[in-house]
This record gives sequence, C-alpha cells and structure tokens, in this order.
Amino acid sequence: MTWDQYAEAWAGLHGGFDPRRAPVLVRGWVRLAYRIGSWLGARRVTPFTVTLAGVLLCLAVPLAVPAGACGLALGAALVLLAAAADGLDGAVAVITGRVSRAGYVYDSVADRIGEAAWLAAFWLAGAPAWLTVGAGAASWLHEYVRARAAAAGMPDIGVVTVGERPTRVAVTVTGLIVASLAAVVAPGWVPLVLAVAVAVWLILQLFGLGQLTVAVRAALR
Repeated sequence: MTWDQYAEAWAGLHGGFDPRRAPVLVRGWVRLAYRIGSWLGARRVTPFTVTLAGVLLCLAVPLAVPAGACGLALGAALVLLAAAADGLDGAVAVITGRVSRAGYVYDSVADRIGEAAWLAAFWLAGAPAWLTVGAGAASWLHEYVRARAAAAGMPDIGVVTVGERPTRVAVTVTGLIVASLAAVVAPGWVPLVLAVAVAVWLILQLFGLGQLTVAVRAALR
C-alpha cells in the first residue's frame, strides 16, 4: 500500500480529514505510523497485539516515575513508545485489511486508559490531585463531545484542535523529561514542574474544547 493509498484510507476512518493536509506534527505522526505499520504488517503482527502492547506500556508509566530522575526519564520513554503503538494499531489494521468497528472501540478505550495512567503518574510524582483530575476530565470531555457530535450527524471530525492526542503526548513527555532533569539538580522543584505540565495540558484541552464546540455548532446547526 502506497502512502497516498494509506492517506485516503486513513481519511475515510477519520471523518474525511486528509492527513496530507494536516499540520506538520499530525502529518508527520501519521506518516511515521504508515512506515512502521507497513513493516509490522509484513510480519503478520495483528492490530490488537499492538493495541494491547500500548496499554501495557502506559500502565507501566505510574510504576516507573516514583524511582526518581531515572524513573521519570523512563516514564517519558514509555509514553513515547505507547504513543507510537497507538498510531501503529490503526496503521496495521488499514495496511493488512483488518479494519473493524470493534477495533475502533478498543483503540478509543485504550487511549483513555493510557491518558489516565499518564496523569496518575504525574500525581504520584507530585502534581496536585485536583489538577490531574481536571486535566483528565477536560480531555475526556474533548473526546466525548466529538463522539456525540459524530453520532448526531457531524460528517467529519469538525476541527483539529490544539488539544488533540499528539499534543497530550508532547506535554506528557516534555513534563517528565524536564522533571527528570529537575530531580537531578533541584529535587524540590519536581512537583512544581509536574504541576505546570498538567496545567498546560488542562489549558490546551479547554482551548481545544472551545474550538471543537464552535465547529460542532456550525456543523449541526
């Protein structure tokens, strides 16, 4: 399957949104998934196997971060690997012709479980509980609004907001890496660094929710 064929198939599964016209971050993300997914598909790796691997990697993040600077750095690496798996399960499904409605549901559930695990890791490492809960609720609401709008007849994804999943991954990885550095030079700053990261997550989700709400109103008016 060529990149153009994959992009067209991917667009059909994402409300007609063409990744070839997406912002650089999203476009690069999808193209990388296509290349690795082609490699995995050639070796008969199933989409569900990739999804399960991603969930397990996410669940390992809260177990890693209490180990100090090394644990925080390991957590960042685990998030990157889990994020890669999140993009790869769909890629493998498209490339191998195993796209299914059940797989779509599994992937969405896996995403929410993974993000909850990342936020739990922030809390365990020192971020305020109320802030992590707020960030999780905001990102859940972001995805819920889009899902309900699609069920109500919105013909596409509405809009690519500033609070999409790649943004959450970037905030999580950056926060954990900076916190790991702080744990070496100024351990007392780690909770503050993590709190700032979670606050950025929350703010971006709220802005994204605003963008999505405007798009949904326009689409369903």
